[in-house]
Amino acid sequence: MIRKTRLFTPGPTPLLPAAQFAMAAADIHHRTAEFRAMYTRVLSQLKDFFGTKNDVLILSSSGTGAMEAAVSNLTSPGDRVLVLTAGKFGERWSGIAKAFGCEVDVVSAPYGHTFSIEEVKAALKLETRAIFMQATETSTGVRHCVPAVAKLIKDTHSEALLVVDAITGLGTTHLDMDAWGVDVLIGGSQKSFMIPPGLSFIALSDKAWDRMEASYNPRYYFDLRKERKNARNGESAYTPAVALIAALGAALDYIAGQAATTDNPAGDLVAGRKKLVENAETIAAMTRAAVQALGMTLFAPDAPSAAATAVLPPVGIDSGVIVKELKARFAAVITNGQGEMKGQIFRIAHLGFFDFMDTIAFIGALEQVVMKSFPQPGVQFGSGLIAAQKVYAERSATAAADNQCLCGRTQACCSLK
Repeated sequence: MIRKTRLFTPGPTPLLPAAQFAMAAADIHHRTAEFRAMYTRVLSQLKDFFGTKNDVLILSSSGTGAMEAAVSNLTSPGDRVLVLTAGKFGERWSGIAKAFGCEVDVVSAPYGHTFSIEEVKAALKLETRAIFMQATETSTGVRHCVPAVAKLIKDTHSEALLVVDAITGLGTTHLDMDAWGVDVLIGGSQKSFMIPPGLSFIALSDKAWDRMEASYNPRYYFDLRKERKNARNGESAYTPAVALIAALGAALDYIAGQAATTDNPAGDLVAGRKKLVENAETIAAMTRAAVQALGMTLFAPDAPSAAATAVLPPVGIDSGVIVKELKARFAAVITNGQGEMKGQIFRIAHLGFFDFMDTIAFIGALEQVVMKSFPQPGVQFGSGLIAAQKVYAERSATAAADNQCLCGRTQACCSLK
């Protein structure tokens, strides 16, 4: 059989063909009018994608670079900060904050779960300068309720900045930075933006920019004030990843085009972003239904992310076996658990350039692996596919779930509607 490699990983994700073409043609010097026009347009598009009227900056780094930039630019040694963590990437916030001399308080939830707003409220102190959290914790497939934390800060009149790693949240969760009161929102190129790794994005509120003037941690390459000054002239402070920025422009055009109409053939980026999120929500729901129909268990059933689904394999089966068999037999690449979760869960991604056909093909391959290597009582060929097809039909009939909270979860996670 011919095998075509397909990524079902939460980053890097499958590349958009139009973005690949744009990269191949991006023979542009970065100190020219041609590049400045492209860069200015992309920066403007990112504002719509992030849901903000404030500047969005592009850094030539992975998403962790933007996380470090947020800490180094907005804190000083000795500042007390609060980290909300339920996985490896929440733990990364603690590591970065400690590296820059912060006093770190932590609200920690067990892997596969999220924290309650009551726990956050109890840990928030008068002297807390910032709260760091994820929109989605990709290591465990959990989604956190960002608007509930933003509302808590507002209701308690806290001076804390809300800093959100939305590297896998953007494009998979309905995020609205300005409306919710998020101070810093971070993204990465190799996720829902459908282009290779190498760019990170960071948007900051007026409150965050003001705080930056009073912080005195050292920074040079990641000095956001310098980057903002250059961006307003259509340039980056240092040599940018020109080809990736060209690809980003093509990807944003593609997303906008998903909402094209006869009157507006170029589409609308805000409406296109909504469709991108709804696509991720649908195929994530299809996948959750399928793996359960195949006799497996969701690792994060109460707060599932649409970025990636984390699955517990059948009892006694190492999740690495499933990862290896899918790759060996079907060239389908998924990810094992990270750190202490290796061998205990496997993760299937839904963010970016995935669609119904990809999802059905993956579920069919997973059925083959299940039936051959660890058949389950009552499970037969078609069990997962039928469950997924039913979910797709139901969600197609009702375009949006009326019971969703602002964070996108399908159960009540907060009082926001």
